[in-house]
Amino acid sequence: MLGEEINSFFKVWLTVLTSLCYCHAIGKIVPKGTKRLTFLLPLVCLFLFLPLKINSPHLGGLTAFFIVWLGNFKLLLFAFDRGPLNTHLSLPLFVTLACLPVKIQQNPSSKPQLNKGISSSSNVNYAVKGLLLGIILCAYDYVEFMHPVFIKLLYSLHIYFFLEIVLAIGAVVVRSFSGLELEPQFNNPFLSTSLQDFWGKRWNLMVTSILRPTVYEPTLRFWSSVIGRKWAPLPSVFSTFVVSGVMHELMFYYLGRVSPTGEVTWFFLIHGFCLTVEIGLKKAFREWWQPPWVVTGPLTIGFVLGTGFWLFIPQFTRSKVDARSFEEYAELGALLKSCSERVLRVFGQSKRL
Repeated sequence: MLGEEINSFFKVWLTVLTSLCYCHAIGKIVPKGTKRLTFLLPLVCLFLFLPLKINSPHLGGLTAFFIVWLGNFKLLLFAFDRGPLNTHLSLPLFVTLACLPVKIQQNPSSKPQLNKGISSSSNVNYAVKGLLLGIILCAYDYVEFMHPVFIKLLYSLHIYFFLEIVLAIGAVVVRSFSGLELEPQFNNPFLSTSLQDFWGKRWNLMVTSILRPTVYEPTLRFWSSVIGRKWAPLPSVFSTFVVSGVMHELMFYYLGRVSPTGEVTWFFLIHGFCLTVEIGLKKAFREWWQPPWVVTGPLTIGFVLGTGFWLFIPQFTRSKVDARSFEEYAELGALLKSCSERVLRVFGQSKRL
């Protein structure tokens, strides 16, 4: 089964790469605006369909995120010559930027010693997270003895560590072959001082970077002309969370192929509303009172975890993503064991010869 999924994965990505070559050509010959958008919309619809060809929660989930969310949103921006894609990019660079969360390095040779120190520190950081992820995977063998809240906490940490490690590996590969940098995904979210800090600067930064030009900035310009620049961020932030909620519902559908219940959307609506209130209060009372981090930090993390345990994390169980992921881990482990046994057998035969 895993072999079939890998085969489907490669077929899907071959289609994606071919489609992006078409988009690059369209950008050269069709002017920006609604005309270019008309030529790109069939590809947007195709990208919405392609993840349905992959049943693996890991391969399918990453594919859906990269092409349905990041890729499609970048193509919509490209239709109007906005965002990271433009007609001056070479074909390989255009394809890489379109389907992967990467960015072009600015002054890559500057501060080499500092970068070296940061890299060394990051290696230790990722090694610790890899060890913790391994402990979490082992802990799943004893879930029948755990409290449901603790299991949800394990799921939350699993998602966080898994994405951190996978994207770190991806960053190394991308940097080695193209000199590009993968966009950061997390920035120590457990140190968040507010919802604004959590969502804007620390959690899921790839999503933040694509929602800002596609949703937040256009709505900000609209509301600035209606209610003024000072208060325009409030409806703009809430609109961004509405779109994020809908897109997360779609991601869960790709993962589990289960009809949405709306709970994930409600999670983002609640956070969008609370963040809107928080920003409004900051604008109104910033000069009077600023609570210390020792108060706002635990409140922020507690609110995120509490609403996540209530509305977000249960979707993994409802769609059986957790069970299918464990089966995939078992298949991968068996495959690696079989391959290692074959290598040892061949090596032993060669020594006897």
